[in-house]
Amino acid sequence: MSSIIENPTRILFFTGKGGVGKTTSACATALHLAESGQRVLLVSTDPASNLDEVLGTTLGATPTEIPQVSGLWGLNIDPEQAALAYRERVVGPYRGVLPPVAIASMEEQLSGACTVEIAAFNEFSKLLGDKNATANFDHVVFDTAPTGHTLRLLELPAAWTDFIDTNVGGTSCLGPLSGLTEQKALYAASNEALRDPSQTTVVLVARPETASLAEAERTRSELASIGVSNVQLILNGVFKAQDPTDPVAMAMDARGSNALAALPAGLQALRRIEVPLLPFGVLGIEALRAVGGATATVDIAAAPEKDDEFDAASLETLVTELAQRGKGVVMTMGKGGVGKTTLAARIAGALANRGLDVTLTTTDPAAHVEAAVRELGGAGQNLRVTRIDPALETKKYAEEVMREAGAELDAQGKALLEEDLRSPCTEEIAIFRAFSDTVAHGEDRFVVIDTAPTGHTLLLLDAAESYHREVLKKNDASPQAVQQLLPRLRDPSFTSVLLVTLPEATPIHEAMQLERDLARADIKPLAWIVNQSLVPLPITDPLLASRRTQEATYLKEISDHAEHVVLEAWTLAPSDQPPSEGRA
Repeated sequence: MSSIIENPTRILFFTGKGGVGKTTSACATALHLAESGQRVLLVSTDPASNLDEVLGTTLGATPTEIPQVSGLWGLNIDPEQAALAYRERVVGPYRGVLPPVAIASMEEQLSGACTVEIAAFNEFSKLLGDKNATANFDHVVFDTAPTGHTLRLLELPAAWTDFIDTNVGGTSCLGPLSGLTEQKALYAASNEALRDPSQTTVVLVARPETASLAEAERTRSELASIGVSNVQLILNGVFKAQDPTDPVAMAMDARGSNALAALPAGLQALRRIEVPLLPFGVLGIEALRAVGGATATVDIAAAPEKDDEFDAASLETLVTELAQRGKGVVMTMGKGGVGKTTLAARIAGALANRGLDVTLTTTDPAAHVEAAVRELGGAGQNLRVTRIDPALETKKYAEEVMREAGAELDAQGKALLEEDLRSPCTEEIAIFRAFSDTVAHGEDRFVVIDTAPTGHTLLLLDAAESYHREVLKKNDASPQAVQQLLPRLRDPSFTSVLLVTLPEATPIHEAMQLERDLARADIKPLAWIVNQSLVPLPITDPLLASRRTQEATYLKEISDHAEHVVLEAWTLAPSDQPPSEGRA
């Protein structure tokens, strides 16, 4: 791992499609830098961070020294805590000055998901743009959220700077504009740092799989479009079969070789390193040293080679159970990279093949449902494929607000309202509205929703109506679909939440945390789906056999926890199949 970054810049970003090993790569790099004598701060900007579990240390919102590694500190940007602090900074000076009803109104305006995002971004900007905040460190390593959210984060410095430059009305959906104007210099510094190749390196992390590499190429292109040029590539989990008689091992080997043979031209131009698939899950400092190629002793937990007692249903059985309902919403949720999109497409296709009307859609900014359906043979007669398009929904929402709230305003009032709607927060509200409308369609058909990776989904579900009510100046302004959203999501006869995971520690524990978060919203998942498991397969390759042994331990953990579990065996995705003869 020491050769990942040559002459590493002070700021290092690790990003990519969910589940590709961003956290592992960021942690291993930070560990190497610290053990080479550097002082390193490792930061997670992911709302669903698992730095604590990988490092074996409980982290908070301030730098915490990692006990086993001299020179390494870790920090989690907690979006909810950041939002609480942000709200108090804005509202606090007015307590005891303004009437209680005015204070309550301000707090309501600052209760939505957009406030959570900008508050977390403020914390991120301090670490990126204010050198004094990280003056004690030689390197700052960012482990970022999955790609779509990260691109949104990277674009925010320019977006908020533009908004502050052009907003003259003194208000925004986040409260007094002065709170943002004070940060203008910091945002400008963050923007500059991101685009300065002498300061910042962005490391794309991908698996040797077609979908993962396509996502990495899309990210590279979008980074180039916003002026980020110092980009490198890590290919993580490269597998070479050791037993030519093991069909699973040979198929996995071929998948990687085929994907790398078709590596997009843009990625070919990047400096890259290949990190081999390890025979164990990467948790703890010793395992991270093994990722880096250093000498390390890692104990693989003993487990039976086969767990005949693991009781799990099939995906077909689950689809039969869903089909009996006739209509409703099905949501696949979980950590990025666990296969939510493919499973959503398979479930939607299976329901449609039974003669049921189905809409398959996504809330994920990366939006791969169309490709997943094509890989599975295309949409049938009863299957409609859509997506929530942020640009389109934002435009529609802004036009609606101007039409309804701006109708009776004078020229100055309309100008102020237009300024407010140019805020980046408007997109969050528009997407939330579109999500509510999508869920409402479950009244007369099946709606299968491939959700964004966990943290972004929770922010979406937590989005408040307050901004919409405020700009329309009416308490009853929320559409019926918005008002009915939570009741519909909480109704198990209407909404079926499927928690998707892999048979590995981090995605399982993240799914358990998601389950607890959903419980606080009074939403109970219908079932767990353990995807891409080696346990049901006859494995003889030594490395895969070791991973299969570990899987049995994690499956036991799930069986002790969940009542309804579906087990899906590892298989090649259609995009990983080699082209057939005569096919382009």
